[in-house]
Amino acid sequence: MALILKYFVAGLVRYWLIHTDYWQTISNRVEIATPLNSWKRLIEGIYLYDHGIDPYEGDSFHESPIVLVFFHFMLKKVPYLLPLIFTLMDILTAHILYKTSKAFVLILEESQEKIKQNIAKESKTMLLNKSQLNEAPDYVLSVYLFNPYSVLNCVGMTSTVIQNLLVSVSLWGAASGQRLLACTFIALATHQALYPILLVVPISILLANVNKGCNKCSYNRTLLIFVLCWSFLIYISAYIMNGSYSYFYNTYGFILTVPDLKPNIGLFWYFFTEMFEHFRLLFVCAFQINALALYVVPLTLRFHKEPVLLATVLIALSTIFRSYPCVVMQQKFIVGCAFIITSVLGPTVWHLWIYSGSANANFFFGVTLSFATAQIFLITDLLFAYIKREFTLKHGSSRQIDGKPAKLVLR
Repeated sequence: MALILKYFVAGLVRYWLIHTDYWQTISNRVEIATPLNSWKRLIEGIYLYDHGIDPYEGDSFHESPIVLVFFHFMLKKVPYLLPLIFTLMDILTAHILYKTSKAFVLILEESQEKIKQNIAKESKTMLLNKSQLNEAPDYVLSVYLFNPYSVLNCVGMTSTVIQNLLVSVSLWGAASGQRLLACTFIALATHQALYPILLVVPISILLANVNKGCNKCSYNRTLLIFVLCWSFLIYISAYIMNGSYSYFYNTYGFILTVPDLKPNIGLFWYFFTEMFEHFRLLFVCAFQINALALYVVPLTLRFHKEPVLLATVLIALSTIFRSYPCVVMQQKFIVGCAFIITSVLGPTVWHLWIYSGSANANFFFGVTLSFATAQIFLITDLLFAYIKREFTLKHGSSRQIDGKPAKLVLR
């Protein structure tokens, strides 16, 4: 009953906010809407497509052709249901994450049983008991349903809602051992936004662990199915566009080359606004390598035994460093305060810069840089908590080397 009440309240809040006068303001905020996920740009693309004009010829539409056709159909047949559809998709995402966490709890419970004999006697109390494991899915559900950033993305009717749903289904498929489901939905997410391709690695590891087969064979099968699914989606998209692959530049090309430098909460726009043009290619490559490839290998080597943690960290890093992001412990107080302060300062400084003329781009970039830093602190806290717990379970709570006090450091 409590779960149903949570779903109902969260859905009601979203549906009500979409129908208020604040909807237009929220859907146009730079913190919410980007050139990739904006509802306004999606409507423009649908209008062009409906009038026989290629929406990818200009610089206004950057969604995948599959999303274009889906919303073209919805707007033609049931436009009055769109607020409800966005609300239901977001609630479904929360439910899928709830099911994913329940599946992961079973995996964690099994792994705890395997390592019990290797745990220091004084650290056995750190093992999660049945009650704590059962509470975890409820926390996951509540955090997503009532996270203000999730709510605002849904209220703004951005296509991020779809991406969240696709990624959550792929993680659930991996945690429950359903290879085809996981690969299909991560291919859909990659086709829409490119950066979810990073999740192929943790999903492959998770599927190999759950299915308990030959790891190398499992990895190869997962990669093959993903490539086939993604290739099929590319072909279907070209078929929708009358056999033309020209949409590539305004989807993947747009994400990678970052031609639109409208201010957002990311780090790209400010650097490339200030940069000399002949250095642009070098720094675009550097920034994209940082977002797409730099962290995958070292993090996978260190956290291959915890694919869910690996997936969480890779999602967070790609969210921080992607070209057009929007609003997805020792320093918990600092991080919490930073999120609150930057969430308030962002709209304030934007107003001072764009409307009042009493601030400039440096002020707004300072806020976005602080927001990114807070997220990085959150990730390092998460990783340090895992490493500290892993060390303590194996060696006990004593922090001594050769009889002298020692300190555990994340490097």
